[in-house]
Amino acid sequence: SLAWRRTMDIIQQAAPSEATVLLLGESGTGKELLARAVHENSTRATKPFIAVNCAAIPESILEAELFGYEKGAFTGASTARDGRFEAANGGTLFLDEIGEISRHVQVKLLRVLQEGEIERLGGGGKPRRIDVRIVAATNVNLAEEVKAGRFREDLYYRLNVIPVSVPPLRDRRDDISLLAQHFVQVYAEKNGKAISGCSPTALERLTEYGWPGNVRELENAIERAVVLTRAGHTVIDEDALPREIRDATPGTASASSLTFPIGMPLAEIEMRVILETLRHTRGDKRLTAKLLGIATRTIYRRLETTDPDAADGSEPEPGDARLAAEEV
Repeated sequence: SLAWRRTMDIIQQAAPSEATVLLLGESGTGKELLARAVHENSTRATKPFIAVNCAAIPESILEAELFGYEKGAFTGASTARDGRFEAANGGTLFLDEIGEISRHVQVKLLRVLQEGEIERLGGGGKPRRIDVRIVAATNVNLAEEVKAGRFREDLYYRLNVIPVSVPPLRDRRDDISLLAQHFVQVYAEKNGKAISGCSPTALERLTEYGWPGNVRELENAIERAVVLTRAGHTVIDEDALPREIRDATPGTASASSLTFPIGMPLAEIEMRVILETLRHTRGDKRLTAKLLGIATRTIYRRLETTDPDAADGSEPEPGDARLAAEEV
């Protein structure tokens, strides 16, 4: 697609330089693959590429993970340990979900970008020189985070040297059939099946669907379809696709997933809408809040009163009053 070609053009131009790259886009759009492309097309290609999902590491240990620590730095630190920056020395460090790091870690990251040095926890203020190129990614609007006081302005400008907008899959519909074919080949080989592609009707459903989970959701859908396609069948039919893809009109969830009985309390309806949207965003709370037009903290507050498994976009147990739609 034209949108993807424009993105790749910027990546190819940026890769040979030493400039910091900031990838901007929704979850599941392939930002880590683009970060790897930057690394593999740079002069650092033979050196390490280290990826860190800042949102997946608890805030209490993120600093130690990134910058390392000395023996005795904290309870349980029986030996010294390199952090991710030192592991990536000479190469590229990919910091995904950079908008989730605390202000304290932001200060230390700014020092890396300005001075090219880190300080381990318990290091007594002794700096360590490092040579690392940073590629960062976020699915939030960092400029708005700066205005809200949650992200340092000086760090934002240090990261935003070469911003690259990564288009969502719904804006790359010409790519869906190519991506689907690629994933069919990958998972057919992995599962030992002689599946060559998708039927015309299955491709039509895939192309019409809104893909709130982007490429990651497409990959999961194709893997599922390959597994469920019976032996002897050489193509994936639409019956093997998840129900929301078969039933949904373009860009929407399945209508059956948001049917409410008369008399259901408004709070219960709100919760089911939140859970259904979380399911389609694969647990991305910020994207869910954006789609619903509410604050992210509202999502967290509502989830405090429900099953914690639902926050990951997983299916609730049968009989739960807050059931999202069945996958199959």
